Amino acid sequence: MKNGGPDDWEGQMTHRMATLAFAAILACAAPAAAQKKYDPGATDTEIKVGNTNPYSGPASPYGTVGKIQVGYFKMINDQGGINGRKINFITLDDAYSPPKTVEMVRQLVESDKVLLLFANVGTATNLAIHKYANTRKVPHLFVSSGFSKWNDPKNFPWTMGWWPSYYIEGEIFGRYTLANVSNPKVAVMYQNDDSGKEYVAGFKHALGDKAKSIVVAEASYESTDPTIDSQVLQLAGSGANVFFNGGTPKFIAQAIRKARDIGWKPVQFVPSTGSSVKSSLEPAGLENSTGIITAQYLKDPTDPQWVNDPELIAWRAFMDKYYPEGSKADYFNAYSYAVAASLVHVLKQAGDDLTRENIMRQASSMKDVQIPLLLPGIRLSTSATDFAPIKQMQLARFNGKAWELFGSLIGAAP
Repeated sequence: MKNGGPDDWEGQMTHRMATLAFAAILACAAPAAAQKKYDPGATDTEIKVGNTNPYSGPASPYGTVGKIQVGYFKMINDQGGINGRKINFITLDDAYSPPKTVEMVRQLVESDKVLLLFANVGTATNLAIHKYANTRKVPHLFVSSGFSKWNDPKNFPWTMGWWPSYYIEGEIFGRYTLANVSNPKVAVMYQNDDSGKEYVAGFKHALGDKAKSIVVAEASYESTDPTIDSQVLQLAGSGANVFFNGGTPKFIAQAIRKARDIGWKPVQFVPSTGSSVKSSLEPAGLENSTGIITAQYLKDPTDPQWVNDPELIAWRAFMDKYYPEGSKADYFNAYSYAVAASLVHVLKQAGDDLTRENIMRQASSMKDVQIPLLLPGIRLSTSATDFAPIKQMQLARFNGKAWELFGSLIGAAP
């Protein structure tokens, strides 16, 4: 065989070098596309998630929230985990005490080295760790509180709420009062913290300039108070025909019962955070709770209209297998299931990029995401400038056995 001339040799070499260069590009690109990225708390086999919950103390009815999440993540792990990784859910008791929350969260971040914090319960407790989580750049995700400060991505880009805004919920009650109560005189009771004050601010905002004359009495309580009987007596003495009974389940139950004991029968509102049949209304007496109004964004397990709903059927099966001691009449058990499903969605979307930045990127780019148990028409939506996933609610009235929805979905006032 004859050797080619110089031009043939140069041409062959040029073609060979181009082929090798292209192959090198492909070799580099393939690993890059499949590259796994991890921050502390994530490995090929595990995702560590940290949580604090009041399993004891004055807000212990909320402890069921953490118990549902333990069961939910066990179910996910039994199904193979998330992209092949099991969730290691570490939940600690902070007894609803902010100093204890700080201690527990430092342990979760610095010792347990969780990838993210999830659904920590309470407004004051979360405020205590707000700056810490953002300084450490640890996702503080789907906070179990409707305080509006969780929707501040400009100043706190690592914190995101999930529960609808307390302010908007208060507005909804105020708008209903103006539209449906003749000559309203409003008495307000609230927990003396940021969450309680925000409900009241929203309620008064809806009343507008009339708030000063319509709101005839206000009383607050501390979460450590043994009883609120004196506050209810004070409010009833004002002659109010509307009562915003704002607080946690223990105190809402006390106020409902005391109001009926003294024969005070105003139009009564309780916030969604205290609307659980199991935790609030049963202790108060179901007969005493008839006619009370709340706002909802989830399918309430006690509402008979959902008895054959596929999502509630799946939830009841989950309860039977993973939390059999839990109550199927507890709104918090539906809430906790839905918020846990929301985290699973975010983690699935993150794929193999389990960095804290990507977790927040996925959480802040949800577009009409459907999550089990949300009311029809409600979807999760967020953006880089909007960290409030749920923006609508619907009013419901207790009929002595269950909550019944009425009206249509309502959002923030224009």
